[in-house]
Amino acid sequence: MATADVANPVAPSIGERVEPYLDEKKTGTHDVHTIMNYHKDNEDGSPPHDSYVDRPETYDRPIVPTAVVVKDISGSEDQYSLDSHGFQIYHHDSTEKDFVDDAKIKAGYYTETEQLLKDATGASKIFIFDHTIRRQPADRDPAATGPPLRGPVRRVHIDQSYSASISRVAHHLPDEAEALLQKRFQIINVWRPIKTIYRDPLAIADAHSVPEEDLVGIALVYPTRRGETYGVRPNPGHKWYFKYGQTPGEVMLIKCFDTQEGVARRVPHSAFEDPAEVDKYSRESIEVRALVFYD
Repeated sequence: MATADVANPVAPSIGERVEPYLDEKKTGTHDVHTIMNYHKDNEDGSPPHDSYVDRPETYDRPIVPTAVVVKDISGSEDQYSLDSHGFQIYHHDSTEKDFVDDAKIKAGYYTETEQLLKDATGASKIFIFDHTIRRQPADRDPAATGPPLRGPVRRVHIDQSYSASISRVAHHLPDEAEALLQKRFQIINVWRPIKTIYRDPLAIADAHSVPEEDLVGIALVYPTRRGETYGVRPNPGHKWYFKYGQTPGEVMLIKCFDTQEGVARRVPHSAFEDPAEVDKYSRESIEVRALVFYD
């Protein structure tokens, strides 16, 4: 297909199957025309309905499928950092390869990830509060332990709202919360491929391209407390990025929240379809979410 201006792509029709935008002769990258599913406001102006962690059907809500171009950062990874854009690639090989034993993940991989975050950010204290493995349920290893599998999420979102991020400190570290919240604090999602990813890759939006008014708080109800995530309204100014063919040794650090102003504070993200890779094996990834504190 003829190349298009990445900043102003020729938008395909919703549902139209499109070829990826490739400019390998000039840049060696694999930029992709695709569709992002954004939040759709209720027509009557009412807030979005609550989501319940034990009722997956409550996560479904109206969407606005929107044509975007996702830029491949291959070869320029060092230009993107947690503070400049809200995400970065960090090179790290894990001793864990299979990710099928939940107890082993918590005992070994959590420790490994804590050190990774300290090395990558200079943080003084890390507290990992959960992890999610993304595999299609049909791909579940018979030896796997832990909760049911969940596939990639094709909906633009942020894992925690500002208020929900702060409340997690008191929830997980009640005795230390008051002192910890006097200093800089972040939530970072450590997102790692289990196998090299071609199908359903992860896209991240530049934090500075997403204004506050595009964020929509959505209650997330747990059995004993209430949290909140952010949905994201469509905006042609959003700038999307991904790493094509991301390997297990290329960890994506995703900033969900930061108390410090003047830097990238949060980034929307979503799985997306690359039309050139839909016949590849299913995506497998693990994401670990952590509270990150600084002296």
